[in-house]
Amino acid sequence: MKSKIYDIKGKESGEIDLPENIFGLDLNNDLVHQVIVSMMSNQRQVLAHTKGRGEVSGGGKKPWKQKGTGRARHGSIRSPIWRGGGITFGPTKERNFKKKINAKMKTVALMQILSQKFKDGEIIFVDSISLEAPKTKEAKSILDALASVKGFEMLTKKKNNSAIIFDTELNQNNIKSFANISNVRTEEFRKINPLDILNYKYLVITKPEESIELLSNKLNK
Repeated sequence: MKSKIYDIKGKESGEIDLPENIFGLDLNNDLVHQVIVSMMSNQRQVLAHTKGRGEVSGGGKKPWKQKGTGRARHGSIRSPIWRGGGITFGPTKERNFKKKINAKMKTVALMQILSQKFKDGEIIFVDSISLEAPKTKEAKSILDALASVKGFEMLTKKKNNSAIIFDTELNQNNIKSFANISNVRTEEFRKINPLDILNYKYLVITKPEESIELLSNKLNK
């Protein structure tokens, strides 16, 4: 299994052999769904919080005596049936949405998603992207050049989550140059995960030989 490598001008600069156990797998939808749901749950922030009757202020004194008033019996104005009282069964910050996910499952799901994206023509290998200075104009010209490659025309036209650029070592000039392009994100390749690559249509993988070696090491752990 071979794939072309391009330079930052969108011209072919070579070829690379892709391992079948990374880019030639069939997609197991159930596995991928389980992994993605688990990752999203683990990233979920618990924000909503309500106070129970023991947390709201006031209510230390009995509103009125137990008998003789003709009114219903009450022990606290902070009872949930009172206005301004505590909330019954409301959401709290103590809720735990964490889901356990096996590392092997996550790795296999990653390889299957990469395989599917490669089959769909959504992965482009670039020999290197290394800007000498933080220039958004140069970053835009690189994207325009890559968009000239057949199959990647939407790289600069898709408004949201168009592409994620992976590099084995992040260059600060690259980060700053692409930061002003809202539909593109730069990330270190060792942080690649199923959720990120599903959130973006295209994957731009630089230094493909080193990147694939990292994937092979991840798979063999």
